[in-house]
Amino acid sequence: MTDGTALVLFSGGQDSTTCLAWALRRFDRVETVGFSYGQRHAIELETRPKILARLSAEFPEWAARLGPDHVLTLDLLKEIGGTSLTEKTAIEMGKSGLPNTFVPGRNLLFFTAAAALAYRRGLKHLIGGMCETDYSGYPDCRDDTLKSLQVSLNLGMESRFVVDTPLMWLDKAATFTMARKLGGQPFLDLVIEETHTCYLGDRTHRHLWGYGCNTCPACELRANGWAKFTAT
Repeated sequence: MTDGTALVLFSGGQDSTTCLAWALRRFDRVETVGFSYGQRHAIELETRPKILARLSAEFPEWAARLGPDHVLTLDLLKEIGGTSLTEKTAIEMGKSGLPNTFVPGRNLLFFTAAAALAYRRGLKHLIGGMCETDYSGYPDCRDDTLKSLQVSLNLGMESRFVVDTPLMWLDKAATFTMARKLGGQPFLDLVIEETHTCYLGDRTHRHLWGYGCNTCPACELRANGWAKFTAT
């Protein structure tokens, strides 16, 4: 464990939940922040407190380090629109070559808002589940983007934040493996049962890898990662 403090960008999905466990293994005090931005899969906001409650009840060592949870509102992302994550439109590739699930500036805003909160809360590490190994091509998930953002945040707030992205070079199979290494089978079971990844907000269909529509890009990545994970 490393002495220090952290704020985890915690959506309630597989990646951010795994990052939360990663932080709880390393830092003395860990707080969480989620964002309400009019997302189509807003059910993820309902999964967050359930995950936090189970972590506190089932992992006492982590519970002692888990601090307050925060939810910030960024409705301007829905007001700007033009994405299938904030509007009920079909998921498809856009003219830019990116899927229309891309929300321009989302992660940039998330980290900026998180840094402002961390500034007030006295937290140093900002931890996100972004990854450019097994992803949909979003430019604000890239390692270069987030390293650049760390510099800008520190200059703009006269601080020494550290942006950590522990999943950056892992595919989804490796993320499942990391979850099991961090908290054993009980934590892996929690990730499968409680986390939400599906872009359509489907919590009615249960698969071996968890709940989801099994057709959207997020479900496809998770399902393929599970297949690879269980084959090894």
